[in-house]
Amino acid sequence: MQTTNLWTSHAPRPSDLPSHALPAQTDVAIVGSGYTGLHAALVLAKAGANVTVLEQETIGFGASCRNGGMMTAGLKASVKEVLHMYGLARAREFWQWSLDSIDHVDHTVAEEKIDCDFSRCGHVETAFKPAHFEGFKDHIAWMKDQFGYASAHVVSRTDLRTEIGSEVYFGGLVDEFSAGLQPAKYVFGLAQAVARHGARLVENAGVTAIKRDGNQFRLSTAKGEIAAREVLLATNGYTTNVVPGARMGVFPVGSYIIATDPLPPALQAELSPKNRMFFDSKHFLNYFRLTPDGRMLFGGRNNLSTDLDLHESVRALGTRMVEVFPQLKGVPIAHTWTGKLGITFDLMPHAGRINGIHYAYGYNGHGVSIASYLGKEMGELLAGKRTSVPFMEIKHPRSFITYFDKFYLPFVAAYYRVLDRMT
Repeated sequence: MQTTNLWTSHAPRPSDLPSHALPAQTDVAIVGSGYTGLHAALVLAKAGANVTVLEQETIGFGASCRNGGMMTAGLKASVKEVLHMYGLARAREFWQWSLDSIDHVDHTVAEEKIDCDFSRCGHVETAFKPAHFEGFKDHIAWMKDQFGYASAHVVSRTDLRTEIGSEVYFGGLVDEFSAGLQPAKYVFGLAQAVARHGARLVENAGVTAIKRDGNQFRLSTAKGEIAAREVLLATNGYTTNVVPGARMGVFPVGSYIIATDPLPPALQAELSPKNRMFFDSKHFLNYFRLTPDGRMLFGGRNNLSTDLDLHESVRALGTRMVEVFPQLKGVPIAHTWTGKLGITFDLMPHAGRINGIHYAYGYNGHGVSIASYLGKEMGELLAGKRTSVPFMEIKHPRSFITYFDKFYLPFVAAYYRVLDRMT
Protein backbone atom coordinates (compact mmCIF):
# COMPACT_ATOMS: atom_id res chain seq x y z
CA MET A 1 0.00 0.00 0.00
CA GLN A 2 1.24 3.46 -0.91
CA THR A 3 0.63 6.50 1.28
CA THR A 4 0.39 8.58 -1.87
CA ASN A 5 -2.36 10.37 -3.72
CA LEU A 6 -3.93 8.03 -6.27
CA TRP A 7 -4.82 10.83 -8.67
CA THR A 8 -1.35 12.33 -9.03
CA SER A 9 0.33 8.91 -8.91
CA HIS A 10 -1.54 7.84 -12.03
CA ALA A 11 -1.77 11.24 -13.75
CA PRO A 12 1.50 12.98 -12.88
CA ARG A 13 2.37 16.57 -13.70
CA PRO A 14 2.52 17.10 -17.49
CA SER A 15 6.02 17.65 -18.79
CA ASP A 16 4.95 20.78 -20.66
CA LEU A 17 3.44 22.53 -17.61
CA PRO A 18 5.75 25.50 -16.98
CA SER A 19 7.04 26.81 -13.67
CA HIS A 20 7.91 30.49 -13.98
CA ALA A 21 10.36 32.76 -12.21
CA LEU A 22 8.98 35.31 -9.77
CA PRO A 23 8.46 38.67 -11.50
CA ALA A 24 9.02 41.96 -9.69
CA GLN A 25 5.60 43.34 -10.59
CA THR A 26 2.17 42.02 -11.57
CA ASP A 27 -1.35 43.38 -11.92
CA VAL A 28 -2.94 40.63 -9.82
CA ALA A 29 -1.20 38.23 -7.45
CA ILE A 30 -3.21 35.11 -6.65
CA VAL A 31 -2.16 33.18 -3.56
CA GLY A 32 -2.97 29.50 -4.11
CA SER A 33 -3.07 27.36 -7.24
CA GLY A 34 -6.18 25.29 -6.61
CA TYR A 35 -9.53 25.55 -8.37
CA THR A 36 -10.27 29.04 -7.03
CA GLY A 37 -6.94 30.55 -7.95
CA LEU A 38 -6.64 28.90 -11.35
CA HIS A 39 -10.15 29.84 -12.48
CA ALA A 40 -9.62 33.43 -11.36
CA ALA A 41 -6.29 33.49 -13.19
CA LEU A 42 -7.89 32.06 -16.34
CA VAL A 43 -10.51 34.82 -16.47
CA LEU A 44 -7.96 37.55 -15.77
CA ALA A 45 -5.41 36.26 -18.27
CA LYS A 46 -8.07 36.07 -20.98
CA ALA A 47 -9.00 39.68 -20.16
CA GLY A 48 -5.40 40.73 -20.79
CA ALA A 49 -4.29 41.25 -17.20
CA ASN A 50 -0.78 40.50 -16.01
CA VAL A 51 -1.45 37.66 -13.55
CA THR A 52 0.88 35.75 -11.25
CA VAL A 53 -0.22 32.66 -9.32
CA LEU A 54 1.87 32.02 -6.19
CA GLU A 55 1.92 28.44 -4.92
CA GLN A 56 3.54 27.49 -1.61
CA GLU A 57 4.33 23.96 -2.81
CA THR A 58 3.78 22.71 -6.36
CA ILE A 59 0.76 22.78 -8.65
CA GLY A 60 -1.59 20.03 -7.52
CA PHE A 61 -0.27 19.76 -3.97
CA GLY A 62 -3.38 20.86 -2.08
CA ALA A 63 -6.98 19.73 -1.74
CA SER A 64 -7.79 20.34 -5.40
CA CYS A 65 -5.85 17.16 -6.22
CA ARG A 66 -6.76 15.26 -3.02
CA ASN A 67 -10.56 15.08 -3.17
CA GLY A 68 -13.00 12.47 -4.45
CA GLY A 69 -13.63 14.22 -7.76
CA MET A 70 -17.37 14.67 -7.13
CA MET A 71 -19.61 17.59 -8.10
CA THR A 72 -23.02 17.42 -6.47
CA ALA A 73 -25.98 19.79 -6.66
CA GLY A 74 -26.33 22.13 -3.70
CA LEU A 75 -24.05 23.59 -1.04
CA LYS A 76 -22.95 21.93 2.19
CA ALA A 77 -25.58 23.98 4.04
CA SER A 78 -28.89 22.35 3.14
CA VAL A 79 -31.44 24.25 1.07
CA LYS A 80 -33.69 24.58 4.12
CA GLU A 81 -30.81 25.88 6.23
CA VAL A 82 -30.09 28.50 3.55
CA LEU A 83 -33.81 29.33 3.43
CA HIS A 84 -33.82 29.84 7.19
CA MET A 85 -30.76 32.10 7.05
CA TYR A 86 -31.56 34.19 3.99
CA GLY A 87 -35.14 33.67 2.81
CA LEU A 88 -36.66 31.98 -0.21
CA ALA A 89 -35.30 34.29 -2.92
CA ARG A 90 -31.70 33.87 -1.76
CA ALA A 91 -32.18 30.13 -1.25
CA ARG A 92 -33.34 29.81 -4.85
CA GLU A 93 -30.46 31.98 -6.04
CA PHE A 94 -27.82 29.91 -4.24
CA TRP A 95 -29.39 26.63 -5.35
CA GLN A 96 -29.31 27.73 -8.99
CA TRP A 97 -25.76 29.00 -8.46
CA SER A 98 -24.70 25.51 -7.35
CA LEU A 99 -26.17 24.04 -10.54
CA ASP A 100 -24.48 26.72 -12.63
CA SER A 101 -21.17 25.82 -10.98
CA ILE A 102 -21.34 22.27 -12.37
CA ASP A 103 -22.31 23.60 -15.79
CA HIS A 104 -19.33 25.96 -15.57
CA VAL A 105 -16.90 23.09 -15.02
CA ASP A 106 -18.52 21.22 -17.91
CA HIS A 107 -18.12 24.29 -20.15
CA THR A 108 -14.53 24.99 -19.07
CA VAL A 109 -13.42 21.41 -19.63
CA ALA A 110 -14.89 21.47 -23.14
CA GLU A 111 -13.65 24.96 -24.06
CA GLU A 112 -10.09 24.41 -22.83
CA LYS A 113 -10.02 20.80 -24.08
CA ILE A 114 -9.11 19.39 -20.65
CA ASP A 115 -9.02 15.59 -20.65
CA CYS A 116 -10.09 14.84 -17.08
CA ASP A 117 -12.68 12.03 -17.40
CA PHE A 118 -15.57 14.47 -16.81
CA SER A 119 -18.87 12.59 -16.67
CA ARG A 120 -22.42 13.77 -15.98
CA CYS A 121 -23.02 10.54 -14.08
CA GLY A 122 -25.32 11.75 -11.29
CA HIS A 123 -25.06 10.96 -7.60
CA VAL A 124 -26.85 8.82 -5.03
CA GLU A 125 -27.26 9.85 -1.41
CA THR A 126 -27.82 6.60 0.47
CA ALA A 127 -30.14 6.47 3.49
CA PHE A 128 -28.24 5.37 6.60
CA LYS A 129 -31.51 4.94 8.55
CA PRO A 130 -35.17 4.41 7.56
CA ALA A 131 -36.07 7.89 8.80
CA HIS A 132 -33.51 9.37 6.44
CA PHE A 133 -35.28 7.77 3.47
CA GLU A 134 -38.60 9.25 4.61
CA GLY A 135 -36.82 12.60 4.73
CA PHE A 136 -35.62 12.07 1.16
CA LYS A 137 -39.20 11.65 -0.05
CA ASP A 138 -40.34 14.81 1.69
CA HIS A 139 -37.32 16.72 0.35
CA ILE A 140 -37.92 15.69 -3.27
CA ALA A 141 -41.55 16.81 -3.10
CA TRP A 142 -40.59 20.11 -1.43
CA MET A 143 -37.84 20.87 -3.96
CA LYS A 144 -40.19 20.27 -6.87
CA ASP A 145 -42.86 22.49 -5.32
CA GLN A 146 -40.65 25.37 -4.14
CA PHE A 147 -37.77 25.27 -6.64
CA GLY A 148 -39.25 23.51 -9.67
CA TYR A 149 -36.38 21.03 -9.45
CA ALA A 150 -37.15 17.75 -11.19
CA SER A 151 -33.72 16.15 -11.71
CA ALA A 152 -33.91 14.07 -8.52
CA HIS A 153 -35.96 11.06 -7.47
CA VAL A 154 -35.98 8.47 -4.71
CA VAL A 155 -35.21 4.77 -5.02
CA SER A 156 -36.65 2.37 -2.45
CA ARG A 157 -34.56 -0.16 -0.57
CA THR A 158 -36.08 -2.90 -2.75
CA ASP A 159 -34.95 -1.19 -5.96
CA LEU A 160 -31.66 0.20 -4.68
CA ARG A 161 -29.74 -2.70 -6.24
CA THR A 162 -30.23 -0.95 -9.59
CA GLU A 163 -27.90 1.76 -8.25
CA ILE A 164 -25.52 0.11 -5.77
CA GLY A 165 -24.40 -3.41 -4.95
CA SER A 166 -24.96 -3.09 -1.21
CA GLU A 167 -27.63 -4.18 1.27
CA VAL A 168 -26.82 -1.83 4.15
CA TYR A 169 -28.87 1.21 3.12
CA PHE A 170 -32.60 1.92 3.39
CA GLY A 171 -33.08 3.59 0.02
CA GLY A 172 -31.52 6.42 -1.90
CA LEU A 173 -31.93 9.88 -3.38
CA VAL A 174 -30.70 9.97 -6.99
CA ASP A 175 -29.78 13.30 -8.57
CA GLU A 176 -29.00 13.10 -12.28
CA PHE A 177 -27.49 16.61 -12.46
CA SER A 178 -24.30 15.80 -10.56
CA ALA A 179 -20.97 14.87 -12.14
CA GLY A 180 -17.53 13.41 -11.54
CA LEU A 181 -13.98 13.85 -12.84
CA GLN A 182 -10.32 13.00 -12.21
CA PRO A 183 -9.09 15.88 -10.01
CA ALA A 184 -5.39 15.80 -10.91
CA LYS A 185 -6.09 15.82 -14.64
CA TYR A 186 -8.50 18.70 -14.08
CA VAL A 187 -6.03 20.79 -12.04
CA PHE A 188 -3.13 20.20 -14.39
CA GLY A 189 -5.34 20.92 -17.40
CA LEU A 190 -6.48 24.18 -15.81
CA ALA A 191 -2.89 25.14 -15.03
CA GLN A 192 -1.89 24.46 -18.63
CA ALA A 193 -4.77 26.63 -19.85
CA VAL A 194 -3.80 29.43 -17.45
CA ALA A 195 -0.20 29.36 -18.69
CA ARG A 196 -1.33 29.14 -22.32
CA HIS A 197 -3.34 32.33 -21.89
CA GLY A 198 -0.33 34.18 -20.48
CA ALA A 199 -0.45 33.94 -16.68
CA ARG A 200 2.64 33.05 -14.64
CA LEU A 201 2.73 30.03 -12.33
CA VAL A 202 5.34 30.45 -9.59
CA GLU A 203 5.84 27.36 -7.41
CA ASN A 204 7.60 26.94 -4.05
CA ALA A 205 6.78 30.58 -3.41
CA GLY A 206 4.91 30.51 -0.12
CA VAL A 207 3.70 33.98 0.87
CA THR A 208 4.92 35.04 4.31
CA ALA A 209 3.67 38.64 4.44
CA ILE A 210 1.46 41.07 2.51
CA LYS A 211 1.82 44.79 3.16
CA ARG A 212 0.16 47.85 1.66
CA ASP A 213 2.69 49.99 -0.23
CA GLY A 214 1.00 53.12 -1.54
CA ASN A 215 -1.54 52.14 -4.19
CA GLN A 216 -0.31 48.55 -4.39
CA PHE A 217 0.60 45.57 -2.25
CA ARG A 218 4.02 44.11 -1.61
CA LEU A 219 4.13 40.35 -1.06
CA SER A 220 7.08 38.62 0.59
CA THR A 221 7.53 35.07 -0.67
CA ALA A 222 10.02 32.24 -0.33
CA LYS A 223 11.43 33.39 -3.68
CA GLY A 224 11.60 37.11 -2.96
CA GLU A 225 9.26 40.08 -3.18
CA ILE A 226 6.59 40.92 -5.75
CA ALA A 227 4.43 44.03 -6.04
CA ALA A 228 0.78 43.72 -7.11
CA ARG A 229 -2.09 46.11 -7.73
CA GLU A 230 -4.60 43.53 -6.43
CA VAL A 231 -4.31 40.34 -4.36
CA LEU A 232 -6.65 37.35 -4.18
CA LEU A 233 -6.26 34.90 -1.31
CA ALA A 234 -7.40 31.48 -2.58
CA THR A 235 -6.12 29.01 0.01
CA ASN A 236 -9.30 27.49 1.53
CA GLY A 237 -8.37 24.81 4.10
CA TYR A 238 -4.69 25.78 3.87
CA THR A 239 -5.35 29.41 4.90
CA THR A 240 -2.87 30.88 7.40
CA ASN A 241 -2.86 34.24 9.14
CA VAL A 242 -0.74 35.90 6.46
CA VAL A 243 -3.79 38.13 5.97
CA PRO A 244 -4.78 39.04 9.55
CA GLY A 245 -8.34 37.92 10.19
CA ALA A 246 -8.65 35.57 7.22
CA ARG A 247 -8.02 32.50 9.34
CA MET A 248 -10.86 33.50 11.68
CA GLY A 249 -13.42 32.75 8.98
CA VAL A 250 -12.37 29.23 8.00
CA PHE A 251 -10.78 26.24 9.71
CA PRO A 252 -9.13 23.10 8.34
CA VAL A 253 -10.71 19.68 8.73
CA GLY A 254 -9.06 16.47 7.57
CA SER A 255 -10.64 14.13 5.05
CA TYR A 256 -9.17 10.71 4.35
CA ILE A 257 -9.42 8.43 1.34
CA ILE A 258 -8.44 4.90 0.38
CA ALA A 259 -8.47 3.29 -3.05
CA THR A 260 -8.31 -0.39 -3.94
CA ASP A 261 -6.44 -2.13 -6.68
CA PRO A 262 -8.29 -2.08 -10.03
CA LEU A 263 -11.35 -4.34 -9.86
CA PRO A 264 -12.57 -6.85 -12.46
CA PRO A 265 -15.17 -5.28 -14.79
CA ALA A 266 -17.91 -7.64 -13.57
CA LEU A 267 -17.32 -6.59 -9.95
CA GLN A 268 -17.32 -2.92 -10.94
CA ALA A 269 -20.71 -3.39 -12.61
CA GLU A 270 -22.06 -5.14 -9.52
CA LEU A 271 -20.89 -2.45 -7.10
CA SER A 272 -21.94 0.56 -9.18
CA PRO A 273 -24.19 -0.41 -12.12
CA LYS A 274 -24.54 3.18 -13.35
CA ASN A 275 -21.14 4.48 -12.23
CA ARG A 276 -22.63 7.12 -9.91
CA MET A 277 -21.00 9.28 -7.25
CA PHE A 278 -22.13 8.15 -3.76
CA PHE A 279 -22.32 9.56 -0.25
CA ASP A 280 -24.40 8.52 2.74
CA SER A 281 -26.73 10.49 4.99
CA LYS A 282 -24.64 10.40 8.19
CA HIS A 283 -23.13 13.52 9.75
CA PHE A 284 -19.79 11.69 9.68
CA LEU A 285 -20.51 10.68 6.14
CA ASN A 286 -18.67 8.35 3.80
CA TYR A 287 -18.33 9.09 0.11
CA PHE A 288 -17.32 6.60 -2.54
CA ARG A 289 -17.14 5.96 -6.27
CA LEU A 290 -15.44 3.95 -8.94
CA THR A 291 -12.42 5.71 -10.38
CA PRO A 292 -11.93 5.99 -14.14
CA ASP A 293 -9.45 3.10 -13.99
CA GLY A 294 -11.87 0.83 -12.10
CA ARG A 295 -10.85 1.11 -8.45
CA MET A 296 -13.17 1.63 -5.52
CA LEU A 297 -12.38 4.96 -3.89
CA PHE A 298 -13.78 5.24 -0.35
CA GLY A 299 -13.44 8.38 1.74
CA GLY A 300 -14.65 10.05 4.90
CA ARG A 301 -13.61 10.61 8.47
CA ASN A 302 -14.43 9.40 11.95
CA ASN A 303 -12.83 12.45 13.51
CA LEU A 304 -12.06 15.96 12.25
CA SER A 305 -8.30 16.00 12.77
CA THR A 306 -5.92 17.00 10.00
CA ASP A 307 -3.14 14.80 11.40
CA LEU A 308 -4.74 11.38 11.82
CA ASP A 309 -2.25 8.59 11.16
CA LEU A 310 -2.86 7.28 7.64
CA HIS A 311 -2.60 3.65 8.74
CA GLU A 312 -5.28 4.31 11.34
CA SER A 313 -7.50 5.86 8.66
CA VAL A 314 -6.96 2.81 6.44
CA ARG A 315 -8.20 0.54 9.22
CA ALA A 316 -11.29 2.67 9.86
CA LEU A 317 -12.16 3.28 6.21
CA GLY A 318 -11.32 -0.26 5.15
CA THR A 319 -13.61 -1.69 7.82
CA ARG A 320 -16.48 0.55 6.78
CA MET A 321 -15.91 -0.11 3.08
CA VAL A 322 -16.27 -3.87 3.62
CA GLU A 323 -19.38 -3.29 5.74
CA VAL A 324 -20.90 -1.47 2.76
CA PHE A 325 -19.44 -3.79 0.14
CA PRO A 326 -18.70 -7.28 1.55
CA GLN A 327 -17.61 -8.21 -1.98
CA LEU A 328 -14.43 -6.19 -1.35
CA LYS A 329 -13.23 -8.26 1.61
CA GLY A 330 -9.62 -9.21 0.95
CA VAL A 331 -9.19 -6.78 -1.95
CA PRO A 332 -5.87 -4.95 -1.45
CA ILE A 333 -5.83 -1.25 -0.61
CA ALA A 334 -3.40 0.33 -3.06
CA HIS A 335 -3.41 3.98 -1.95
CA THR A 336 -4.30 6.07 1.08
CA TRP A 337 -4.01 9.83 1.39
CA THR A 338 -5.47 12.88 3.08
CA GLY A 339 -6.22 16.55 2.48
CA LYS A 340 -7.63 19.58 4.26
CA LEU A 341 -11.16 20.86 3.77
CA GLY A 342 -11.98 24.50 4.45
CA ILE A 343 -14.99 24.59 6.80
CA THR A 344 -16.99 27.69 7.74
CA PHE A 345 -19.25 28.21 10.75
CA ASP A 346 -22.41 28.44 8.62
CA LEU A 347 -21.32 25.82 6.04
CA MET A 348 -21.50 28.46 3.30
CA PRO A 349 -18.78 29.61 0.89
CA HIS A 350 -17.59 33.15 1.53
CA ALA A 351 -15.82 35.90 -0.35
CA GLY A 352 -14.90 39.45 0.49
CA ARG A 353 -12.08 41.88 1.25
CA ILE A 354 -9.87 42.27 4.30
CA ASN A 355 -7.78 45.45 4.31
CA GLY A 356 -8.18 45.67 0.55
CA ILE A 357 -7.15 42.05 -0.08
CA HIS A 358 -9.76 39.86 -1.77
CA TYR A 359 -10.46 36.33 -0.57
CA ALA A 360 -12.68 33.39 -1.52
CA TYR A 361 -12.87 30.15 0.44
CA GLY A 362 -15.00 27.86 2.60
CA TYR A 363 -16.26 25.13 0.29
CA ASN A 364 -17.03 22.67 3.07
CA GLY A 365 -16.19 19.59 1.02
CA HIS A 366 -18.01 20.76 -2.15
CA GLY A 367 -15.07 22.52 -3.72
CA VAL A 368 -14.65 20.90 -7.13
CA SER A 369 -17.45 22.86 -8.77
CA ILE A 370 -18.10 25.60 -6.19
CA ALA A 371 -14.46 26.71 -5.91
CA SER A 372 -14.18 26.65 -9.69
CA TYR A 373 -17.21 28.90 -10.17
CA LEU A 374 -16.44 31.26 -7.30
CA GLY A 375 -12.89 31.56 -8.64
CA LYS A 376 -14.29 32.49 -12.04
CA GLU A 377 -16.55 35.13 -10.46
CA MET A 378 -13.68 36.57 -8.40
CA GLY A 379 -11.65 36.79 -11.60
CA GLU A 380 -14.48 38.72 -13.23
CA LEU A 381 -14.66 41.01 -10.19
CA LEU A 382 -10.94 41.77 -10.34
CA ALA A 383 -11.15 42.27 -14.11
CA GLY A 384 -13.86 44.90 -13.62
CA LYS A 385 -16.56 42.78 -15.25
CA ARG A 386 -18.79 42.73 -12.16
CA THR A 387 -19.15 44.75 -8.98
CA SER A 388 -19.89 41.91 -6.55
CA VAL A 389 -20.41 38.16 -6.21
CA PRO A 390 -23.28 36.57 -4.27
CA PHE A 391 -21.11 35.22 -1.46
CA MET A 392 -19.72 38.69 -0.76
CA GLU A 393 -23.25 39.86 0.06
CA ILE A 394 -23.96 37.59 3.04
CA LYS A 395 -22.78 37.73 6.62
CA HIS A 396 -19.49 35.91 7.19
CA PRO A 397 -19.29 34.46 10.74
CA ARG A 398 -15.81 34.67 12.24
CA SER A 399 -14.27 33.71 15.55
CA PHE A 400 -10.89 33.55 17.23
CA ILE A 401 -11.81 29.96 18.15
CA THR A 402 -10.50 28.84 14.74
CA TYR A 403 -6.99 29.29 16.13
CA PHE A 404 -7.70 26.55 18.68
CA ASP A 405 -9.23 23.96 16.35
CA LYS A 406 -7.10 21.12 17.69
CA PHE A 407 -8.72 21.63 21.10
CA TYR A 408 -12.39 22.06 20.20
CA LEU A 409 -12.76 19.86 17.09
CA PRO A 410 -12.68 16.62 19.14
CA PHE A 411 -15.78 17.88 20.99
CA VAL A 412 -17.50 18.68 17.67
CA ALA A 413 -16.61 15.19 16.46
CA ALA A 414 -18.11 13.62 19.58
CA TYR A 415 -21.30 15.63 19.04
CA TYR A 416 -21.58 14.37 15.44
CA ARG A 417 -21.12 10.77 16.59
CA VAL A 418 -23.99 11.21 19.03
CA LEU A 419 -26.16 12.69 16.27
CA ASP A 420 -25.40 9.74 13.99
CA ARG A 421 -26.53 7.35 16.71
CA MET A 422 -29.66 9.29 17.64
CA THR A 423 -31.01 10.72 14.39
